Amino acid sequence: MDKNTYTGAFLIILIVLGSFYFLKPSAADIQKEKLKQHLDSLKKVAATKTPATTAKFDTTKKSVVADSALSKIPFGIATVGGEKLITLENKELLIKLSTRGGRVASVELKNFKTWDKKPLVLFDGDKNHFGLTFRAQDKNINTDDLYFTPNASNLIVAEKDSSSITMRLNYSATQYIDYVYTLKGTGYKLGLVIKTTGLDNVIANSNSVNIDWSSSVHKLEMSMSQERQYSAIYYNNADGDNDDIGQRKDEVKSFPDVKTQWVSFKQHFFSSVLISSQGFSKANLEVRTDTSNHADIKQFHSSLTLARATDGTFPVLFYFGPNQTQVLKAQGYDLQKQIDMGWGPLKYINRVAVLPVFNFLKQFGWNYGIIILALTVILKLVLSPLTYKSYLSMAKMRILKPEMDEIKGKVGDDNPTLLQQEYLKLYKKAGVNPLGGCLPLVIQMPIVIAFFRFFPNLFELRGQSFLWMHDLSTYDSIITFPHIPFIGDHLSLMCLLMTISTLIYTYFNNQISGATGQMKYIGYITPIIFLGALNDYPAGLNYYYFLANMLTFLQQYIIRLMVDDKKIHAQIQENKKKPEEKKKKSGFAAKMEDMMRQQQQVQVQGKGKKGK
Repeated sequence: MDKNTYTGAFLIILIVLGSFYFLKPSAADIQKEKLKQHLDSLKKVAATKTPATTAKFDTTKKSVVADSALSKIPFGIATVGGEKLITLENKELLIKLSTRGGRVASVELKNFKTWDKKPLVLFDGDKNHFGLTFRAQDKNINTDDLYFTPNASNLIVAEKDSSSITMRLNYSATQYIDYVYTLKGTGYKLGLVIKTTGLDNVIANSNSVNIDWSSSVHKLEMSMSQERQYSAIYYNNADGDNDDIGQRKDEVKSFPDVKTQWVSFKQHFFSSVLISSQGFSKANLEVRTDTSNHADIKQFHSSLTLARATDGTFPVLFYFGPNQTQVLKAQGYDLQKQIDMGWGPLKYINRVAVLPVFNFLKQFGWNYGIIILALTVILKLVLSPLTYKSYLSMAKMRILKPEMDEIKGKVGDDNPTLLQQEYLKLYKKAGVNPLGGCLPLVIQMPIVIAFFRFFPNLFELRGQSFLWMHDLSTYDSIITFPHIPFIGDHLSLMCLLMTISTLIYTYFNNQISGATGQMKYIGYITPIIFLGALNDYPAGLNYYYFLANMLTFLQQYIIRLMVDDKKIHAQIQENKKKPEEKKKKSGFAAKMEDMMRQQQQVQVQGKGKKGK
């Protein structure tokens, strides 16, 4: 070979050696290639095997041995599995059922949002449970811990515009528990029929089931404190007893001998209710509040005993929906009773008088701010005769004030009984009832307090805006700050306006009544207390109180045009000239005279004993 041939061969060898050195794979590349080959081999093996769901029973000796061991445990086969979620949905509800426990895992109300515009989910997560508890072969069983098998073929149209699915808990091939869920195309009800097959000799006391139902309900509204205040477990007994537990404090309550028709995990504006048409024969209810949990309002728990129905099943109903009076009433079972309209007469004022008027105004389609204004105007017109009498009585007392001061100067403060007697003589001569200004206010007070319960529980105000108030069902803060005792962490503008208007009203009211001393200043303290008490309450409530003050100013202005102090003074003087026997004595005046006379006799007798 010549020189050129040697040179070419040498260069080729150098190129080959350089390629091996510079192009050889790194350690990381080698590892990746090995991993890829391993995964490919696994895929090939998996492709040749029977799917795992059937291999568990049919292919390996190890699985057969494991299944044989599980079969010796009550519902042992159902202790292993994986959780899957199955969706039932209609126009109002999106419900997810879990194969673990066969229970309702979560409920979303599709037509509503939380206060911060997120999907409104009543409950979900591991803190929510629903299961049957019983003894089988001397072991305690809770179906909430077991895995159910959904039958896809059972997801069928059960009726027109309704769907049904069966969740099955297997004990053996011929022994099982079925949960049959049925959801209609519209509405807030979910039907559940519990069926037991071939288990009468397995389950102790199989003629009844114990339902263990608990839920940690989510925060849905802006104010945590208000939502906790109005969230509780409500119940309705077959004898008509309806009440709540856990609204003011953590509480436990039991009904071992009285049938309970329904139990409601009630939040401020939404509820989850479990209903039995035949009634739960026993009920144990419990409410707990975890103040460190800022995502959930309260933790509800119920243990309910349900007897077998005549057809051999255990039927119940769920209601997942809004706490709106008309909607709840349409469900039947008196579910509307869980809306707290106050105690005693306040409840009847709201249900019989206020709510019908509100529903009448609602049908005009006005903004709810306008409806509240119209409701306030109607109330003021109805109470205007009492307001007029109250103003007239206070005007008379104001005109008598100089004469009362003169009497006080003569008698002095040393003998209050004698002073009151002289005042009564003056009232009698003048024809004035000293309580005339108070009685109309006392009559109006239950109505004012009734509204205090009405507006915070009014679902219709939720999410409704008016002027600067974005949601009439909660407070309208204009400024937020670190938590301050008595006030909280914000200042509500409508509450502030209500307080200012109340202070102004108190000032003018003192001018009319002629109040002096401590009574004069007590009137200014009350609105300040209301500022702290109502700052966290709905803007709709404070808006009503503000409107009531404004309309009262207008009423008093009109009444002032109608009432002449000179005429009142002349009438009082004319009454004084009438013969004593012709003057009509009120029952109050007669009682006061008798009381004063008795007190004076006691004082005289006491002085006589001291003299001896």
